[in-house]
Amino acid sequence: MKKNDLITPEGTRDLLFNDCLARREVERRLAKLFKSFGYSEVVTPGIEFYDMFSGSSRHFRQEIMYKLTDSKGRLIVLRPDSTVPIARLASTRLAAAVLPLRLYYNQPVYENNALLKGRSDEIAQSGIELIGGEDTERADYEAMCLALESLDRFDSDNFRFEIGDIGYFKELVARLGTDDSTKEEIRLLISAKNYPALNDLLDSVGDTPVTAALKALPRLFGGVEVFDKALGLFKDERIEAILAHLKEVYLRLSELGFGGKISVDLGIVSHADYYTGIVFKGYLSGVGQAVLKGGRYDGLLAEFGRPCPAVGFGVNCDDVANYLRRNELAPSISAPECIIFAEEGHSAEAVAFAKQLVSEGKTVEIGMHKTLDDTREYAAVRGIKTVYTVGDKTAAVEI
Repeated sequence: MKKNDLITPEGTRDLLFNDCLARREVERRLAKLFKSFGYSEVVTPGIEFYDMFSGSSRHFRQEIMYKLTDSKGRLIVLRPDSTVPIARLASTRLAAAVLPLRLYYNQPVYENNALLKGRSDEIAQSGIELIGGEDTERADYEAMCLALESLDRFDSDNFRFEIGDIGYFKELVARLGTDDSTKEEIRLLISAKNYPALNDLLDSVGDTPVTAALKALPRLFGGVEVFDKALGLFKDERIEAILAHLKEVYLRLSELGFGGKISVDLGIVSHADYYTGIVFKGYLSGVGQAVLKGGRYDGLLAEFGRPCPAVGFGVNCDDVANYLRRNELAPSISAPECIIFAEEGHSAEAVAFAKQLVSEGKTVEIGMHKTLDDTREYAAVRGIKTVYTVGDKTAAVEI
């Protein structure tokens, strides 16, 4: 036996019975919601060419991707993101389709989190992409309301929803005059809310109103007061327009019955470079990290030859399933209603009888023990209430 025969790779785990039921319940609820709003399911390949995730606005760091080679020696990766492949799909297979496209997915993504112990590298994800359409504001509200409804399906009393605009961060860093690697490091530090390291890095860049605003960015979260704080740090015409639009979105969403659950976070700086406008995250009570992430990405499809606006989000089904299990809100595995014991020479009849019971809506197990006593003992351990015997005649015995 080899030393790794009995374990799974780091960042992965086996799912057992109730784990599977909880995940499927999350997927079922989300699929039902998405379909009710006119979304159709698509599935993209689990492996894609490396180049797919190294474009100008779809740059994913090499170290987070699982890489392989195909039969021709070309570099391929396990899918680290679902939005990029769906953008490709919408620009190729669905190039002639009438816009807008309302697509939903339910598939895993893979991300190498070697430095983040406890994080899963294989994540079951469900989400939507709303592609095209003339009214981008209406599309934003549809996507965000669907995101709110998704969270409400699992934690109606205590979920939290944070909104921001990636344009605020991009406008600030564009004024720094630093190289791309420094900008990316700043983004990572803001995302991690690592204040000391962020301050040290920005001190090395210089003491300007822009660096002062970037230092404060991780703290710019809360209610409507955030907008005045942001304007007090740095403002010009473009930033004022971004903040005014975001404030309007915040106020309108709060009027839809979700007031108290929505907050502003200008420090949402996703790792996905393709976001161009509104960005948002969703949290369930007691879950330390966001279970839902999304936003607007208007430039991505142009890289595949079909320029059009788009918005979408993804839900981490594993985190939501764990939340349901922890709070005893998930379905759990139950014993079959009955078990069938076949007397000698009557195995085929037992299977036929099992089919009959299943057709009547019962859950059935065909016994594998050689004696009726052993079958009854097994049924008692499993919590099966009824044992049927099939032989010259059929009889039921209550346990």
